[in-house]
Amino acid sequence: MPATPARIACLHTAHSNISLFERAAAAAGRPLALRHEVRADLLERAEHAGAMTPDLAAETELALRALAGDADAVLLNCSTLGPAADAFAASSTVPVLRADAALAQRAVAQGEGGTVVVLCTVQTTLVPTTRTFADAVAASAWPDTSVDVRLIDGAWARFKAGDLPGYLASIAEAADQAYDSGAHIVAFAQASMADAATRLHNGRGRIALDSPTAAIEALVAALAVR
Repeated sequence: MPATPARIACLHTAHSNISLFERAAAAAGRPLALRHEVRADLLERAEHAGAMTPDLAAETELALRALAGDADAVLLNCSTLGPAADAFAASSTVPVLRADAALAQRAVAQGEGGTVVVLCTVQTTLVPTTRTFADAVAASAWPDTSVDVRLIDGAWARFKAGDLPGYLASIAEAADQAYDSGAHIVAFAQASMADAATRLHNGRGRIALDSPTAAIEALVAALAVR
């Protein structure tokens, strides 16, 4: 008899990210049924304010709490809003995961003490991403890991203008430059960046880690121990 799919509630801030997580879930080692809620307004307001505000954190936590009511796990897929998941996780009866935290843990592990370059396209994600990767380093077996968080100028404007090819090309170029300057591993901080991985100069064996893949793998591992 086929296993019952685990019910995963996802909170996104861009509709285009849904297909990226569905693709990652399809490649998972167990059946998953993803349910998606998109709150682009939360990220837009954070961008307008210049950072996550207490009001936005509270509203994000409420959204996560509502999703958890009919789910086996909850996944927050916005690095800018990530800290709200930590606050909710402390009282949740189901696992609450941050895609950016899963990415950070995987990148640090694969970097094995070398330089991890983290590429971002949204200004408001710089502070939470830097903190998340610092936490991952502190909790790892490689405390000497060097993390370099970089913003790709102009990339987010291309995404918001609907120029997805230009957006992905600029990310791939930044990733290649990071490897050329000595990075051991490159990670894409936002889910929307994932498809740029196929545009790297892979003749050199280069890879870039993306948050949908890292998040789904971490989710499967978390559900396995419940």
